[in-house]
Amino acid sequence: MYKLQKPMHRFLLAVGFWLLAISLVAAQPLEHAIASDSLPVGNQEQFKPIQLAVPVTLIAVGALCKHNGRIPGNGHTNVDDYIQYIPAAANIGLGLCGVRGAHPWRERIALTATAYAVMLGLSQGLKYTIREQRPDSDALTSFPSGHTATAFTGAELVRREYGNGYGLAAYGIATTIAFLRLYNHRHWFNDLIGGVGVGLLSVQAAYWLLPLERRLFGWDKGGPAITVVPGYDGHNATLATSITF
Repeated sequence: MYKLQKPMHRFLLAVGFWLLAISLVAAQPLEHAIASDSLPVGNQEQFKPIQLAVPVTLIAVGALCKHNGRIPGNGHTNVDDYIQYIPAAANIGLGLCGVRGAHPWRERIALTATAYAVMLGLSQGLKYTIREQRPDSDALTSFPSGHTATAFTGAELVRREYGNGYGLAAYGIATTIAFLRLYNHRHWFNDLIGGVGVGLLSVQAAYWLLPLERRLFGWDKGGPAITVVPGYDGHNATLATSITF
């Protein structure tokens, strides 16, 4: 059972949980799922203040409800230290497996790198600004959960690039990682809400910055594109690579 200190904190965490739930399905309609060959991307790259609503609210709710929500007991596992990177790996790996994404390969790399750079800056900045004590130590770096932010950054990238079908699986992994942070007593529940907000905001910032990166690298001027597709011939037991210019 979660131990919450004040009625207002309980209300705010309920609001945060509700926003977390709707954020899983809010951005794209369900028809753009696994079977889609390409996804609409224009609206993702245009700045609109409404896009800040969910992530900023999640971060604000998490910050206002410090030291709230924990699981009793003495659970311990370090598996979350490793699986936090699975959604990010899936964002790149699905493309290597031939799944069509919303952006070409080079832009997908740029989006991933930018999102994680923003996530790292945001999470570390908030940790040393909020200075919330961890539930299992004297360290003042509890808010937000970096593991949760890392996982949800990758999950949101998967959802936007490959659709809600793959995104649902990635979000499931990210949610498991967030739960394990509670199970290990490394974070409070409000830290997880803040971590989700940081992840979503970081991905949104990466899409906003993509047009600038296109101009910076000259990608908006066209030119030859290179596609590398690995392959395997099971009959002859040979590996092959197809390169298209």
